[in-house]
Amino acid sequence: MTDILVRAEGLTKCFGLVTAIAEASFEVAEADQIALVGPSGSGKSSLLHLIAAIDQPTEGTISWPALGEPETLRPGIVSITFQGPSLLPPLTVAENIALPVLLAGGGQETARKTAATLIDRLGLADVAEKLPEEISGGQSQRAGLARALAGEPRLILADEPTGQLDQSTAAEMMTVLMRHVESTKAALIVATHDLSVADRLPLRWQMADRRLVTGVDLPC
Repeated sequence: MTDILVRAEGLTKCFGLVTAIAEASFEVAEADQIALVGPSGSGKSSLLHLIAAIDQPTEGTISWPALGEPETLRPGIVSITFQGPSLLPPLTVAENIALPVLLAGGGQETARKTAATLIDRLGLADVAEKLPEEISGGQSQRAGLARALAGEPRLILADEPTGQLDQSTAAEMMTVLMRHVESTKAALIVATHDLSVADRLPLRWQMADRRLVTGVDLPC
């Protein structure tokens, strides 16, 4: 039986008088690979933040049946990459990537080896010892993804993970991400406006007029 990682019913999020998400209901199961598409401002980021328990809904309910209570989800069980800068400024790229392993109770050597493996996979060797302020936006995005994968999460939420990358680098990064979730059976939700990214995921959700539509039919 497949584990249900996230379940939401009538999920609504308002910011003052503005409704960002209206009455969304969905489930995320183990190993699901979902593209969350929709125009800018349609609520994709707000939905990811609710799923990650970074934010709380205005109405409705959300639970994590196979994952635990909200306060236990991050950084190990659920990981999220953000659109904007998210690396910790005082730490090097390598230290940022190793951090989730340390926070989850892993030793220094395990954290170092995990970071080294992901640095190699994502082509970050040249910037591993640099601070976040010393690297490009694209390098920062790749480092953010590496950090998200480091803790072996059961659910990965990626918010526009290829937004600052050229097409070739974006394709390579998605290949790393897809191979990782296929090998670990982690669930994956990628919020993106890039259809070349969305097309690599077998499931599609769409945000439109503040509402979530799941099970969107894909073209043959």
